[in-house]
Amino acid sequence: MAKDVLCEVNNCKYWEHGNHCTAEAIYVVSHSGKQASKQEETDCKTFELEKH
Repeated sequence: MAKDVLCEVNNCKYWEHGNHCTAEAIYVVSHSGKQASKQEETDCKTFELEKH
């Protein structure tokens, strides 16, 4: 398991300085529901917009 999860989406509520993700778990899915063969075919479902 990864010790550090990095994320550049700084408007996510789990984003922390230094591009660190503070979520307890990460959920990634395929766009099509089939096996992904490229990074662009996936989405992070853990993303939540940070509210100000």
